[in-house]
Amino acid sequence: MSADSLATLTQQVLWSTFFLSTIFGFAAQRSHFCTMGAVSDIVNLQDWTRMHMWATAVAIAMFGFAGLSYMGTIDPSKALYASPKILWLSTWVGGLMFGFGMVLASGCANKTLLRISSGSLKSLVVFIVMGVAAFATLKGITAVLRVNTVDLFSFTAPTLSVTMRLILSIVIGWALLVWAIRNPQMRSMSALLPSVVIGAVIVSIWYVSGKLGYVQEHPDTLQEAFLTTNSGRMESLSFVAPIAYVIDWLMLFSDKSKVLTLGMASVFGVVVGGFIEARVSKTFRWEGFGSIEDLANHLGGAVLMGVGGVTAMGCTIGQGLSGVSTLALGSFIALAGIVIGAMLAFKYQIWRLDRT
Repeated sequence: MSADSLATLTQQVLWSTFFLSTIFGFAAQRSHFCTMGAVSDIVNLQDWTRMHMWATAVAIAMFGFAGLSYMGTIDPSKALYASPKILWLSTWVGGLMFGFGMVLASGCANKTLLRISSGSLKSLVVFIVMGVAAFATLKGITAVLRVNTVDLFSFTAPTLSVTMRLILSIVIGWALLVWAIRNPQMRSMSALLPSVVIGAVIVSIWYVSGKLGYVQEHPDTLQEAFLTTNSGRMESLSFVAPIAYVIDWLMLFSDKSKVLTLGMASVFGVVVGGFIEARVSKTFRWEGFGSIEDLANHLGGAVLMGVGGVTAMGCTIGQGLSGVSTLALGSFIALAGIVIGAMLAFKYQIWRLDRT
């Protein structure tokens, strides 16, 4: 492959990711798709609708990933979450931190992007602090702490065959769909369509990364490569580490070694999609901090999300949708940690309210 062809293909991957992420952002903004919101609805209102929306999106993503794998379109063993080595303590502790932090910060990483796109200056602060904390956990002081503590604990999980992955995806995905559709509100297009679209976007980006962006022999390294991915592996949507890389890219823009990646393009796409929906629905409005305590909660939550999201190898979208769609055991551990962390944070907030 020539250098010109490689550059053209790279642009195709980035623009495809941006376009698909814009659709994701629009759909998530329109439907209020949010894992934290889903847990909050259950804890405070006993309303399971948004959790059923998440289940529907996961089912579609599972079907799609397994289908692409079974047809040989993508290689599931090359996915970011496919390592048989499960860092169980990292994913669990990181998930707990991220889940607790997202409640304090009024939303997960994806929701932070959507809130920025609808005028929240609070979320802009969260974006910056979370990105710095995430970068420190990727390559800085908290990275050293992570590697020398929680990353030391692991076990090896069995590898699924392509056929077994397909069977399990059909069984689990179908069970999730049946469970979700039992909710009468999920039978309306306002809840069902965005959920299907969000799941389909996850699958589409797996295709873009694993098929369109796959080069069997890179002209520079003579090795296989997945173009524009930070991990060097096949990726789909995830937002904590990409937010860190966006901040790094903006700060060192004149450094030619800093280039746009798939994850960074998805960050910009979600913001644009959310902004378009906010303007169309006339919900765009400026928002600032209401008090010192409000600021402190968001700062603390942002740090927890940045550190926790990298430690867990993903957020509610990265592990909760992209990772779970691959049936990676570590993703289920991380997701459980995120949900429990969020529930603990809600209990903490209720305790704080009772005290005041």
